[in-house]
Parts: sequence; C-alpha cells; structure tokens
Amino acid sequence: MRTRKRRPDQVAETVRQVIADLLLKELRDPRIGFVTVTGVQVTNDLSVATVRVSIMGDPAERDAALEGLESAAGFLRGRVGKALTTRIVPELRFELDRGLEHAARINQIIGELKQEDHS
Repeated sequence: MRTRKRRPDQVAETVRQVIADLLLKELRDPRIGFVTVTGVQVTNDLSVATVRVSIMGDPAERDAALEGLESAAGFLRGRVGKALTTRIVPELRFELDRGLEHAARINQIIGELKQEDHS
C-alpha cells in the first residue's frame, strides 16, 4: 500500500516543479501576473492533478489569472508530460489557494483583539 501513495506524491512534486518553472520563465500570458504554485495534489490513478495557486491582486485580477492558467493548461500539460516517466499525464485543474488570505485575516483579528485588551 505504501507504494500506491508514493507514486502520486512523486508525480505531484514533478508537476509542481515543472509548472512553477514554466510560470517563471516561459508563460507570457498577460493575465497571469504574480502567481505562485502552493501545492499539487494528484489522484491515485494519476489522471487528475489539482494545482493550488496563490495569486496577488484584486478579485478581478485573480479571476483573469485563473482564466489564463486554464487557457494554458494544454501547453503546461504537454510540458509536464515530457518531464514525467509515466504513461498517463494528469489533466491539470487550477484552484485558488486562500490559505494566505485566511492567515492575514486571522492576524488582523488577533491584532484587533490585542488593541482592545490594551485599551
């Protein structure tokens, strides 16, 4: 059972590295601004890779960047396929990672509570 989980993790790491590198060096879509790959999760059958991304900007810019990523998914998948040693190249799905937003909101609430305690 251990090897069943290990392979998706290995594929996920390769997908993360390839996409992060392509975002940095080759992707020229103007909609895709400051995008950071925060994680990749691959299904056990290696058919789908969910790529979590953090996007700087307002909601409209985030939506545009996600649209740009979806538009580039075929190109990205082709490049991922060249880097993988598997028969199956996972379909790429992009998802906004809101972890940083939640952390910032929690810090803001804690700061407000500390100010109330000192008042």
